[in-house]
Amino acid sequence: MHDAMWAPWRLQYLQHLDQDTRSGGTGLEDFLSYCWNHPEEDAPQHVVHRDGAGLIMLNRHPYANGHLLVALGQARPRLLDYAPAQRAELWALVELGWEAMQGALDPQGVNMGINEGAASGAGLPGHLHVHLVPRWQGDVNFMSTVAGTRVIPSSLEDMAEVYRAWFHSGRPH
Repeated sequence: MHDAMWAPWRLQYLQHLDQDTRSGGTGLEDFLSYCWNHPEEDAPQHVVHRDGAGLIMLNRHPYANGHLLVALGQARPRLLDYAPAQRAELWALVELGWEAMQGALDPQGVNMGINEGAASGAGLPGHLHVHLVPRWQGDVNFMSTVAGTRVIPSSLEDMAEVYRAWFHSGRPH
């Protein structure tokens, strides 16, 4: 008998991906622009911080518990498509996301990455964003190797509350 791991939030993603890829799309709409243009939906979209330039939100399909996406509100496909001042704003948001991750989760390490363009693996090639992935010794175990499955131990809603609590606490250093 096999054990079951329930991940009901994945069904909506898989159904949407299948419909969109059949019509030639990438599988993802520009959810970052949607979130940017609808601040009233920050809570259900798992946005944990926004300022005048951009936002920090949880990745809806994380590689690890607490995986953040950082993006400017203005969509551009490549880093160098942004003016130097905008790149500075993006980097300031990345640093703030990093600080929040350290303060809220205290990971043993962090992976940071930008996938620019579809050929690099960008699921949303028209809106550049930065991934911040917290890491702990042993967070990738036999499930990833044997079953090709990552185990995420916290819900997105609970993790968003952890980050929001950090942001609302006055950002202790």
